[in-house]
Amino acid sequence: MTIRWSIEPAFPTTPSLTNKENCIMPKTKNAAPVLMVGSVALDSIKTAKADKPRLLGGSASHAALAASFFAPVQLVGIVGDDFPKSYLQLYQRHGIDLAGLQVAHGKTFHWAGEYEVDMNRRRTLRTELGVFASFSPQLPDTYVRTPFVLLGNIAPSLQHHVLDQMRNPRLVVADTMDLWLNTALGDLLKLLRRIDVLVINDTEACQLANESNVITAAARIHRLGPKYVIVKKGEHGAILSTPAGLFLAPAVPLKKVVDPTGAGDSFAGGFLGYLASCRGPLENHLRRAVIYGTVVASFCCEGFGLSGTARATRAMIEERVRALEKLVRF
Repeated sequence: MTIRWSIEPAFPTTPSLTNKENCIMPKTKNAAPVLMVGSVALDSIKTAKADKPRLLGGSASHAALAASFFAPVQLVGIVGDDFPKSYLQLYQRHGIDLAGLQVAHGKTFHWAGEYEVDMNRRRTLRTELGVFASFSPQLPDTYVRTPFVLLGNIAPSLQHHVLDQMRNPRLVVADTMDLWLNTALGDLLKLLRRIDVLVINDTEACQLANESNVITAAARIHRLGPKYVIVKKGEHGAILSTPAGLFLAPAVPLKKVVDPTGAGDSFAGGFLGYLASCRGPLENHLRRAVIYGTVVASFCCEGFGLSGTARATRAMIEERVRALEKLVRF
């Protein structure tokens, strides 16, 4: 069964000001839609200071909320019949189209993890796939021509299945992880020839390219297919590698990190959502999109689950972008 959700616009749809790069400031009808495909999960997160059970999480959730500040979002995922209605309402408040969210009989994907005092160190306590184990993404007819696509961190075979249903997307971004490098490398290598942007962390980039240097690794990944490679470096920012060269983006310096779960997905969603709000050649906006993705991810880290992102506004995002620009200008 697929639910269909009646959605009110989360932002005004009247014409608004644009910035100097000709990108729409608040989300408007003029922004192109983005398709987010990935996991929708209930995350139980434990830190040295708190224990928060069954929060809304998953790659699709974090990416969708991040992108919703800039563009209309279509979400494709699967949940069980235990999925809380309050989480559906959170999607609704952000104007997310749920026509592609499947509801199956059974339990929603549940992940439990624990962070040490150093939040760069995390261990998984429990993974219960539930209905996600039988997930086969099916796109509604209204989704197949969506121009901007984010293939969240799911099995490469499922990412292929989504692309097989698409009709000439303008930009395809894919995220991946070490699990797929170890268990589905052949499918992943085939996927790289079908996408435009690969988002990957520094350790995984080196593993994929069989290189110890992340810059050399990014260059080798280009030869595998993606025109653009984004290497996530956590609290040390991100590296954008393009045919024209490199762009190094710092992370937002936060006084307090509450929960970094989903920060990478938020980065990817903010990056793609911002690009969907831009006019003209995408190459002109890639660097700024990385900054916007970085900023949205910083809000994610300031609350458990999606609470930090959900509290943010477009005005708060713009203010933090300006602050980050001042920090790196010289």
